[in-house]
Amino acid sequence: MRPAGSRTNRWIGHTAAKPTVFLLASLPFAWLIWAAFSNQLGANPAEALIRSLGDWTLRFLVLVLAITPLRVMGGWPALARWRRMLGLFVFFYACMHLLAYAWFDMEFDLTGILADIVKRPFILVGFLAWLLLLALAATSFNRAIRMLGAQVWQRLHRAVYAIAGLAVLHFFWMRSGKNDFAEVAVYAAILAALLGWRLWRRLRRVAAGAPGGAGQPPSRANG
Repeated sequence: MRPAGSRTNRWIGHTAAKPTVFLLASLPFAWLIWAAFSNQLGANPAEALIRSLGDWTLRFLVLVLAITPLRVMGGWPALARWRRMLGLFVFFYACMHLLAYAWFDMEFDLTGILADIVKRPFILVGFLAWLLLLALAATSFNRAIRMLGAQVWQRLHRAVYAIAGLAVLHFFWMRSGKNDFAEVAVYAAILAALLGWRLWRRLRRVAAGAPGGAGQPPSRANG
């Protein structure tokens, strides 16, 4: 009988799997566009659209950070082939979130947007997270890995951990005006668990390498 992990890897590696994941990842955006044009976003559709796009950015960030733990603990190495695509979806939803804010809140007033970034801390940290995502998206291709070198590329892409912290802080400050922290706490707990698992795994590798004094080479799968 074929092991369950092997069957799952075959499904993940199927030629139809990646297009299916792409389609599923696109559905929230398609639904939001449909809801906006059909007046399904409530009394304040602009605010609902901006916040929903921010929520989906955070959800896809959680998915990206969950890939490595699932890959390692589930024995599903084929999951790694989805990381880049889902990471680009994080950037896509972050761009749509920023675009919606610039359009509906600021009417593309560049001076006003810059003043808002300086004046409001939650806008500032959100913009910093977007700038880091821009750097990761711009270097997410194989050519960038060759140009930068694997080690430099790895160090750059560990900025995803800073992005996670900035995203939660952005969400926290945004919700602080309404004193509503329940959803923030859920995302913070999930991201803390995912990052804590990475720290625990790194400490284990260091401890395993300590007796020999050589340590272990860095893994190329740090997402």
